[in-house]
Amino acid sequence: MNDTSISEPAAPAAPDLAAATPMLAQYLEIRRAYPDCLLFYRMGDFYELFFEDAITAARALSLTLTRRGKHNGEDIPLCGVPVHAAETYLARLIRLGYRVAVCEQTEDPAAAKKRGAKAVVKREVVRLITPGTLTEDSLLDAKRHNYLAALAETGGSGGAMGFAWLDLSTGEFWLQPVDPQRLGSLLARVSPGEVLVSDRFTARPEFFETFQPWKAALTPLPPSRFDSENGRRRLEALYGVKALDAFGAFGRAELAAGGALVDYVELTQKGRVPSLSTPIRIADASVMEIDPATRRNLELAESLAGERTGSLLQCIDRTLTGAGARMLAARLAAPLTDPAAIDRRLDMVAWFVADARRRETVRTALKGVGDIERALSRLGLGRGGPRDLAGLRDALGRIPDLKRAIGDGGLSGIPAGLAEAVTELGEHGVLVERLTRALGADLPLMARDGGFIAAGYTAELDELRTLRDASRKLIAELQGRYAADTKIPSLKIRHNNVLGYFIEVTQTHADKITAGAGSRFIHRQTLAGAMRFTTVELGELETKITSAADKALALELVLFEDLVKEVSARAAAIAGAARAIAALDVAAALAELAVERRYCRPVVDQSLEFVITGGRHPVVESALAEAGGTAFIANDCALAASDKRIWLLTGPNMAGKSTFLRQNALIAVLAQLGSYVPADAARIGVVDRLFSRVGAADDLARGRSTFMVEMVETATILNRATERSLVILDEIGRGTATFDGLSIAWATVEHLHEANRCRALFATHYHELTALAARLAGLACWTMRVKEWQDEVVFLHEVAPGAADRSYGIHVARLAGLPAAVIARAEEVLRKLEAGEQANAATKLADDLPLFSAARPKSGGAPGATAPSAIETALREVNPDELTPKAALEALYRLRGLLARK
Repeated sequence: MNDTSISEPAAPAAPDLAAATPMLAQYLEIRRAYPDCLLFYRMGDFYELFFEDAITAARALSLTLTRRGKHNGEDIPLCGVPVHAAETYLARLIRLGYRVAVCEQTEDPAAAKKRGAKAVVKREVVRLITPGTLTEDSLLDAKRHNYLAALAETGGSGGAMGFAWLDLSTGEFWLQPVDPQRLGSLLARVSPGEVLVSDRFTARPEFFETFQPWKAALTPLPPSRFDSENGRRRLEALYGVKALDAFGAFGRAELAAGGALVDYVELTQKGRVPSLSTPIRIADASVMEIDPATRRNLELAESLAGERTGSLLQCIDRTLTGAGARMLAARLAAPLTDPAAIDRRLDMVAWFVADARRRETVRTALKGVGDIERALSRLGLGRGGPRDLAGLRDALGRIPDLKRAIGDGGLSGIPAGLAEAVTELGEHGVLVERLTRALGADLPLMARDGGFIAAGYTAELDELRTLRDASRKLIAELQGRYAADTKIPSLKIRHNNVLGYFIEVTQTHADKITAGAGSRFIHRQTLAGAMRFTTVELGELETKITSAADKALALELVLFEDLVKEVSARAAAIAGAARAIAALDVAAALAELAVERRYCRPVVDQSLEFVITGGRHPVVESALAEAGGTAFIANDCALAASDKRIWLLTGPNMAGKSTFLRQNALIAVLAQLGSYVPADAARIGVVDRLFSRVGAADDLARGRSTFMVEMVETATILNRATERSLVILDEIGRGTATFDGLSIAWATVEHLHEANRCRALFATHYHELTALAARLAGLACWTMRVKEWQDEVVFLHEVAPGAADRSYGIHVARLAGLPAAVIARAEEVLRKLEAGEQANAATKLADDLPLFSAARPKSGGAPGATAPSAIETALREVNPDELTPKAALEALYRLRGLLARK
């Protein structure tokens, strides 16, 4: 966590400005104002870093650290990055957790010279770059939101808490009240890149565990930044209203958090705030609560390896636009709990499932649509360029095709969500037409590079360009005339940023040009291999060219600002169109998935049932299909509050218990985000909270063993689950002694049944738990079917009523490659234990420890060797090369006799 606030930096000791050069004095003054940032100080075509910043950046970016000049008698460390490649370096620094202050030249060098020979070009910080305030495509993942969040509290410790978050790159803005016990789940759901908190929060022990995973993302600020009254005024000023009632009934804590966000954006963007959508209030319990452990165990957005590949999101994503991919990810992170809202989304998907032609037409129109939201945000912040305008033009130009594809027969009869999306697409023909006329074909990245306004858009610009280009032709003609007059064919007229235009000849021909009184050639520079001259005529022509080019560029920049102003005036309508395009993309993509993978439409209602027919694990099924392997074995699941709401699932490892547990949890998530599900049929009573305790992992950083992590996650479930919750638990109690583990598992099942009364799938190897079915009315015993055939075990991956009679653990150990001696000894131990000798079997088995004695080398033999048998001894005494036929036959009979006696 940062100890110093960006907004109110603590000033370090004043530098010795008297001993500094003017430029260094300017640098030190600016650097003092931003002590917790690396300062990118613009000098020409480079951003330079000095002193400790240079040492830090060189180490982080693998740059060469050099020295330039001295300060207080010491060399000044220096490193730099080219301006044109700065975003690459910025991305690496932000990923490493650094904040960067970008200091630009705000004055033309020529203007500085007018103030005196030693005058320094004016510079100032134009932007603070932090993890939550990124907008450039090169710094962001097109398929993921980058949220800046704020947490506020009113009334002191124990008061109301509010949470707000926005995506500066898209303008989306949300607020929500927070139950402190659910703060961890909320942070995991939003997954912000940066979290603003009062520095008082970071000192409160009750939040240490919650903040631990987000420590690197926390930005502590003074409590004054979270004043609710100031927050209300900031939000009213932002939206130009006298009251926020029309946006929602926000509590004081929510207003404090939202106001802190707006204040921080203004600070980091130096007063420029992009067009933010009106804040959306998320009601408490309006989305499914999924705690951090469950998100991790179910691999919703990331695999356990921290990658998108292998996650549920990667498996179901068929979107074609960046905005659509982000909307799908947001829905997956926050499944709804309102059946009506879920059905509204499912109706849109169903419409596309039923009409393949329209689905394909819409998806074709969506291909190549640029990222409207992020382009609009960059333009609003003054960081956009001509390509952002072109992206808006091209994306908005697809809207007529989308409207025809969906509503060519009118909007009556189509789902309400689709009709709303078509309406929100809006009309943008006037803007598209103007942008089409204004923008040329070959566009630079930045407006300052010029050349992006199309010919014919404005007569004044065309005239300046003609004058500029004609003057350049005159330069070529002048070069030819000078070459002919001097009889120097190699004479060239060149240009650089220092001398401007100049005549250059080699030293060999220098004596052919006379310079001085009466000569038209004026000497400028002598080099080792060339001499440079100018003429009054060339100087006048250069002035015309420079003037025309400067005027043309200045006019282009004015025209660019006019186009940006028109876009900004239509920002709300454009943002609405972007949301509608994303919603259409998600609906059509989920329909494509449903058709491709044979998913069904779920029924989501207010019941407490969970009935899945022919359910499948979406990620495993997809992996099997891609590998061309066997088909996934579907299974049913039926949990009901009035009957068997808890399934006790037994069966061997590798039989599919964990897969079965996970697939049902994932089906619930998919259904409530508004997607079809991998099943033949599904009826799901709304799940308010989803809990998963699957897999084994330790947390050594916090001193937690695997078993401790398991118990912490189990405690969360038992303390938080309600009758509407869905719980999946796998192998509770396996990390401790057998009887301890069995006791914990036993008590956990009873608590789920009697206290939580939730729907649950409980997988275990403790077969003793099946006895609970006789006295717990809501508990049913199910098992994973296996088949024994020719001394082998075949896992059928089918769920069936009943209980497993054995775990087949030794068989799995054999498959894993344990040595044959270990497997044989394990089978012997198992037989004795199963024979009822548990009371003293362990002592007897430990007395001789044959496994370990067998592992000791004997008589120089290999580890695990045993004494040779009589047959082996007799066989070693036989020398086949010395035997007669009769002796060989006798030896064979003797060996056979030994075998018979054995």
